[in-house]
Formats: sequence, structure tokens, C-alpha cells
Amino acid sequence: MCKRGQRERCRGSLRCLRHGDLHEAYDTEGGRCLGGRVPAPLPEAAKEDAPDALPGLQCGIRGGEVMASLAKRSIAEGVGTFLLVYFGAGAAAITLMIAAGTKPATPFNIGIGQLGGLGDWFAIGITFGIVIAAVIYSLGRVSGAHINPAVTIALCATKRFPAGDAVAYIVAQCIGAAIGSLLFFLTVGMDAVTIGGLGATAPFPGIGYGQAILVEAIATFVLMLVIMGVAVDERAPPGFAGLIIGLTVAGMITMAGNISGASLNPARTFGPYVMDFLLGGSNLWVFFPIYIFGPVIGAVAAAVFYDRIVTE
Repeated sequence: MCKRGQRERCRGSLRCLRHGDLHEAYDTEGGRCLGGRVPAPLPEAAKEDAPDALPGLQCGIRGGEVMASLAKRSIAEGVGTFLLVYFGAGAAAITLMIAAGTKPATPFNIGIGQLGGLGDWFAIGITFGIVIAAVIYSLGRVSGAHINPAVTIALCATKRFPAGDAVAYIVAQCIGAAIGSLLFFLTVGMDAVTIGGLGATAPFPGIGYGQAILVEAIATFVLMLVIMGVAVDERAPPGFAGLIIGLTVAGMITMAGNISGASLNPARTFGPYVMDFLLGGSNLWVFFPIYIFGPVIGAVAAAVFYDRIVTE
């Protein structure tokens, strides 16, 4: 078990996780928490404000008690992803509904962008960004606020997150995304499906399968690189993770939205696809591999890059 206040490596593969009053030894090779009860920190210990997203601290100890069970953390992931899809993908659907009936200026323009060009994509992107920041600041201390299977897989691949917990997180994220799409349909009505497509992502006209995978991989690479720098790295200044991650997502969506739909997140695409299919909307499953391979490849590459190049 790590000594109180220690932040760096313990013996062998053990990593001491120290954020505020969180103390735990984490086996980086085995990908698991070493359990047990840990004394509360000394009163004179420096109180560091824990980062708003703690992807590697899911087995943390707060005041000698387990911080949160896997069930509670999975519920937090489901709720966070539900909010992401309800508001973020919902904003995309609303934009399509507003533009319905207008004549596209070009074949590349299918509704989003019809009213304000990149302004529409910025509005969608900033909606995603605000929701992500809100989830990180509100639920980050419970689950780490991954709300993205690509992020969870990348952290697992770099031995920052237990493989067993990763499965539970991904299932919860996908269920939460589906519930978010269902509730958006119940809120708006059938037009959300027939016109807005529940905000489902798909390559735009003229964009090939490989091109869509490439842009998803690049955009998710940038997102994961930022997550590593502002939320995972202990040297990051506290308090900014939610804001910077949210703004990064907004920027990626503004640029890549009219290419691939800018999912950056398999669960964000899964939810609308499931509900569109069940509610009689478009069947877009042929495109789903784009939003698995692209984000996962980009996220894993960014995490490995950060470990090999950035981390001292």
C-alpha cells in the first residue's frame, strides 16, 4: 500500500494514486485495485483539488472507504452518456428539423449548415461541449466521466483502467445513449426520427468510408490527447479539465461535422442508431464500423503517444 502523500511509483508495477484525500495503490500491470482499507490522510497533508475527470482513480479510497462501487460508477456513466446524447445529438436533430423544407445550396449541404454554415455546427458542437463539461464537473468524481467507450478502451489499453470494469462502463454508456435517444423522441415526437434522425451520424455526400474513419480517428486522437494532458496527467493544473475537454469536443465537431458527423464516440452513434431502427427511421448500421474503428484507433493511439512522447 502506498504511503500517504506519495504520488509517484511504488514498488514494481504499483502506482500510488494521490489526489486530494484519495489514496490507493493501483497495479498498472494487472489493471486492478489492491483493495483494503487505507487510513485517512494526515491533517497537514497538502489538499489538492482532485481533477474533474479521474479516469485512473475508479478504485480510489476516500477517508478509508471505497469511493464508489462498480454499480454506482456504471450508473454515473450511463446517466452522463444519456445527457450527452439527449442534448448533444438532440441539438443536431433540432437543427435538421429547423432546416426542413429549405432547398440545400449544394449537394454537400443536407440541412445542417443550411441556416448558418459553420455557425450551425458550432452551435451543435458547443451544446456537446457544455454537456460534457457539466457531466465532468458533476459526475467526474464518481466514475471519472468517461462517457465514451473509446476513452475507456484507451485507458484500459494503457493499463490505467481495469479490463473488467471497462466492460461494465461500455455497456452502461451504450444503454445510457439509447435511453437518451428514446427520451428525446418522447420529448419531440416522430419528426425527431423522420426528419432529425435523432441526430444520428453518417458520412456526408462525397465522403468515402475510409475518409470518414480517418477524420473520426484524427478528431478523437486530439480529444484523447487533451484528456491525457488535462485529466489523466497528475501534473495538470486542477479545475480546468471539464472546460478544456468540452471546448475541444466543440472544436472537433465544428470542423469535422460536415464530413463524418463528428461522433468521436461509439456510444453517441449507437444510441440514435438503435432508436432510429426500432422507431421506423433510417437504418444506418452499415456505417457503424466507422464510429467504432475511427474513435477507438484515435483514442488508443493518443494514449500510447502521450505515454511514449509526452510523459517524462
